[in-house]
Amino acid sequence: MWWRSVIFTGLLFGTFSFLVINALWAILALIGKLAHWRIPYAPFGWAGLAVVVVLWGALAWGRLVGMWRVKVNEVVYRSKSVPEAFDGYRIVHISDLHVDTFDARPEALEKIVSKINALDADVILFTGDMQTGSMDAVYRHENALKAMKARSGVFSVLGNHDFFIYEKETREECLAAADSLADFERHLGWRVLRNTYSMISRENDMIAIAGVDNINGGQGFHTIQMGDLNAATDGLEGVFTILLSHDPSHWTSEVLPKKAANVTLSGHTHAAQVRLFGWSLANLSFNECDGRYDYYGRMLYVNAGIGCTAPFRIGCPSEITVITLKR
Repeated sequence: MWWRSVIFTGLLFGTFSFLVINALWAILALIGKLAHWRIPYAPFGWAGLAVVVVLWGALAWGRLVGMWRVKVNEVVYRSKSVPEAFDGYRIVHISDLHVDTFDARPEALEKIVSKINALDADVILFTGDMQTGSMDAVYRHENALKAMKARSGVFSVLGNHDFFIYEKETREECLAAADSLADFERHLGWRVLRNTYSMISRENDMIAIAGVDNINGGQGFHTIQMGDLNAATDGLEGVFTILLSHDPSHWTSEVLPKKAANVTLSGHTHAAQVRLFGWSLANLSFNECDGRYDYYGRMLYVNAGIGCTAPFRIGCPSEITVITLKR
């Protein structure tokens, strides 16, 4: 149950914060004793209590309000490499649906899909983690997911959760479950890119949408390695390419060195579902964890995700990104 996670998180961080403040008082009290000063405990005790209250209030707000907020971010990618016919092409990028997030409020997912459809997208690109730990949740939200539409269709890849590595005991079970999820997404009418690519034509020009199964580039926590960038981009030399790769650490570890894509889209980090004054806690684990990154004309965009793995969002609303290609 979600409330158990909130209580556990509150107890964990509340206790840690309280202990840190008390440890600070103990150190100062020891120094004061050696210097014949008296350090009163009351200010530290009240400060510890205030921190716990603020933390619990933030967690409650993050569950009841924050995790249901949705923000649309507009991004423009300008490059001479954009084919002329794709000047103005509108991409809606979404990630980390974790549809079990919406079991208690299915209408919230329906509203998000309606918001996506209202953005007049040429294409919708989903960068993985459809579910958190159960295919049952995916089936429950089938109608809402099937309603997602764009002129060039919906393309997707599989993230770490989509291989059920946290639920299944053997690798064979993980792979079989991932295949079932991919089949479900195809049933929705989506094009699932598993270490392959698809071409989109417009007038006399073409671009490629390439996608890899989950690849971890050595940052954050270790996840399953199933992607094959060479297979996904074989034959695309000189073609304007958008790569879908769930884990953003893949960008610096392999995509940039091989110059494999003009634009790379990722998710995975959720921006830690917490931002403090615009700074994401995910910076502690990832070099590229939130928003836009540019390197000599190549762009990575890391979407903060729509669903949740922890039942709250604080300063970090769910994200729908609109990327417009400009020549």
